[in-house]
Amino acid sequence: MLDKIIDLLQIRDFSISKFLICNYKKIDIDDSELIVLIYLLNTNEFYPKRISQELDLDLSKVMEIISSLSEKKIIEIKTTVQNNIQSEYIDFYCLYEKLAFIYLNEDNKETQTTLYDNFEKEFGRALSPIEYELINGWKESGFSDELILSALKEAVFNGVSNFRYIDKILFEWKKKGIKNVNDIDKNRKEFQRKKIESKQLFDYDWLSDSDE
Repeated sequence: MLDKIIDLLQIRDFSISKFLICNYKKIDIDDSELIVLIYLLNTNEFYPKRISQELDLDLSKVMEIISSLSEKKIIEIKTTVQNNIQSEYIDFYCLYEKLAFIYLNEDNKETQTTLYDNFEKEFGRALSPIEYELINGWKESGFSDELILSALKEAVFNGVSNFRYIDKILFEWKKKGIKNVNDIDKNRKEFQRKKIESKQLFDYDWLSDSDE
């Protein structure tokens, strides 16, 4: 009999989002609110008495938690009418929206980490606090991660791996209106074209072209 009860207890009735478990404090909910929220997510029913019984919480506590989740814009209690019978249900759109914003912010942080990692990889050492601030300063000035990485590659290609040189590259690009990799490519091609034209002009045999 005991074994059967243990087997029943091991059945995973509820589905719990790992992302929610790892980030619930970021959406300003406590442990009790999380437990009730998980229950609601898995039942999608709004029966406070049943919640009270199954979670072994006072009904007043359940109502307090649901009210708190609603005030924090985690859930929204809505009504629906079917067969002339009105009933309440829980809408979780606000919850998913908050979690989506957290996910997007984490994704941006990973992009920033990649930017710093690229500098450390090319320099072969850890960056100093001042160097971190310089990179952040470029970003705050409107330079994209793509453009900063391109300036880093340009400096490494020219054998000058220091921040002052990279800063000069970014400054020159800004003066020329360069905002992305395509602009860099166009500017380089234009420079090569002018260089070739200048060389052809320099090499031209003006004497042989004079009128006889």
